[in-house]
Amino acid sequence: MASLLYRLGRVCFRRRGRVIAVWLLLLAVLGGAAAAFSGSTTNDFRMPGTESQRALDALREQFPAAGGATGTIVVAAPPGGRLTEAQVSPIVRQAGAIPGVVAATDPFQARSVSPDGRYALVQVQFAAPIADITDAQRTAYKKIAREGGGLRVEVGGDVAKNNGGGEATEGIGVLIAAVVLLITLGSLVAAGMTLLNALLGVGVGMAGLYALTGVIQLSSTTPILALMLGLAVGIDYSLFITSRYRQYLLDGMAAPEAAGRAIGTAGSAVVFAGATVVIALAGLSVVGIPFLAAMGLAAAATVAVAVFVALTLLPAVLAFAGARVLPRRHRAGRVGAHEKEGFAYRWGRIVTRSRVPILLAGVLALGALALPVTDMRLALPDSGTAAKESAQRKAYDLISEGFGKGFNGQLIAVVSGQNPAAARSAAQQTATLIGGVHGVRAVAPARFNQAGTTALVAVIPTTGPSDAATEDTVHAIRDRVAAVHGADVALTGTTAVGIDISETLSSALPVYLLLVVGLSIVLLMLVFRSILVPLKAAAGFLLTVGATFGITTAVFQQGHLASLIGVDTPGPLISFLPIILIGILFGLAMDYEVFLVSKMREDHVHGDSPRQATINGLGANARVVTAAAVIMISVFAGFMITPDPIIKSIGFALSIGVFIDAFIVRMTLVPAVMALLGRAAWWLPRRLDRVLPDLDIEGERLRHEPQSEESHYAYSGR
Repeated sequence: MASLLYRLGRVCFRRRGRVIAVWLLLLAVLGGAAAAFSGSTTNDFRMPGTESQRALDALREQFPAAGGATGTIVVAAPPGGRLTEAQVSPIVRQAGAIPGVVAATDPFQARSVSPDGRYALVQVQFAAPIADITDAQRTAYKKIAREGGGLRVEVGGDVAKNNGGGEATEGIGVLIAAVVLLITLGSLVAAGMTLLNALLGVGVGMAGLYALTGVIQLSSTTPILALMLGLAVGIDYSLFITSRYRQYLLDGMAAPEAAGRAIGTAGSAVVFAGATVVIALAGLSVVGIPFLAAMGLAAAATVAVAVFVALTLLPAVLAFAGARVLPRRHRAGRVGAHEKEGFAYRWGRIVTRSRVPILLAGVLALGALALPVTDMRLALPDSGTAAKESAQRKAYDLISEGFGKGFNGQLIAVVSGQNPAAARSAAQQTATLIGGVHGVRAVAPARFNQAGTTALVAVIPTTGPSDAATEDTVHAIRDRVAAVHGADVALTGTTAVGIDISETLSSALPVYLLLVVGLSIVLLMLVFRSILVPLKAAAGFLLTVGATFGITTAVFQQGHLASLIGVDTPGPLISFLPIILIGILFGLAMDYEVFLVSKMREDHVHGDSPRQATINGLGANARVVTAAAVIMISVFAGFMITPDPIIKSIGFALSIGVFIDAFIVRMTLVPAVMALLGRAAWWLPRRLDRVLPDLDIEGERLRHEPQSEESHYAYSGR
């Protein structure tokens, strides 16, 4: 691999103009395609194979009038007042006049007025599903809340939610990344070049992704996740290669040779690290959940683009940068001794000398941080956890105030019979059975489709959508209606869909974690040709995941220090957060593992003692890994500012996970374990050694290849 990438780096360096032109052309083409063909994203989540999804599919086929998006308008009179039909009728007419609305129910006829007469619910039914609701329809719907005529009017439901993923806050992370790059590289040109290189890659990836939204329905979280990850890894990969290139220049290599060898060595590690992220994210497809598969594939594609940009565009940009990629003192030949041995070497000596107590303290601390995982609950976000100033949160709170939280988590029993008589009998039996379930507040009269063969039975639970008690109520209802004969009964609704998705993801989580851990062991065995090093890396990854889940649960679910990061109302974690987190952190953990341990292996092979090789590996790469981790944390943390609870939780969990993995696991526990294992760390059975292919991540073969004629001349800095 190293030899192939070495030649690629030299070619891109020599033909820099063509390479840059190709990437700029690709950006322009994909940008134009995104502008011409991009479609809207959605907050709708589908789960094929579940009871709730089966019921929704039946609704669309047998009861099309009830298969579209829904909205709930909450009307409240001033304190002490009572609503009248004359006050509410204009709101009902205005809602019914919105294009695409097939029905807006009068609360006085539907009996959806609170006992004290102060609150009323106007149910709005759209013809189109939520994915097809236009911005004009959303605007008209939200406008009703601003024209209440002296009453308090709030609009809720799916239609009230913003179609985007929240405010774009990635600019903060980019600014911090620029500062970190400038400090690390000591050159404005090098920092700017590295950042622009990554941004161009992100631009290409995001343009391609948005171009596909015209033909593929994506969740609103997907582009944000792809942007978040593509930006972070794009900067990191460029930083790793640029740092190696600069080191080769300082060693006296000519620029083309330095570029080739940087791509051949650091580029090989980038390919491996990027491949692990891509495989882990693409592996989300095996879970069998369409929106999660699309999310993983989109993020994986963005990471793949970042790898290609680092391998091809970066050497071309380096060729244009010239000597300015080095700090002025290096160009002047002044490299102080303190730059060769800094804090990282001293830290390496401390860790290797006190390896046992440091290892015990680290493992115990991470284990303690993981304890809240035992209380972790997963659910799809409901309006009760949205930002307090959002339309859906205001409607949620007003409904809870006037009717109780259960009215926000309405369930729907879909009863399908072979003929009208069977459907009517089954619907009556279903309503009676559900009414006797503990946790059910009310059961509405059945509504039938035009053929009379399908009925809808609305169920109001006593608890909110994301309450654990509501989950128990859903299971109890399903167990009870299983006794209905002569018709098919399925329970659905936003709350039931969320419960089904969360349970499916929870059951898939251990399998996916086992897949990722097994993959890490195999890949690292190929890279380091060792048994114990991969096992140590997998154990460190599990510590990272456990501690990250624990901290995220403590903040977002249990509410500890939640106000510091703008969490208004603690609640269950978003159901797909753990599985997404495992996929991303796995790739990043292997990234840091390769860059640190490859140097340890290289020095050990060349004769250093295991302890000295460990110190050298940490000392030589800690500065770059630290910068990469700080950049990652900054980019991810920048998304915590958004009011969207999904994006906020993902940004928080990723930033915490990167911090734990880079600074506690990889730069503290890993060298401690390596020093403890000694020579045994590199043991590999001979039979396995003969079977495993040699990937040559460290570029060992390049050491034995003759350098090109131009590489014999030291880089003069001109």
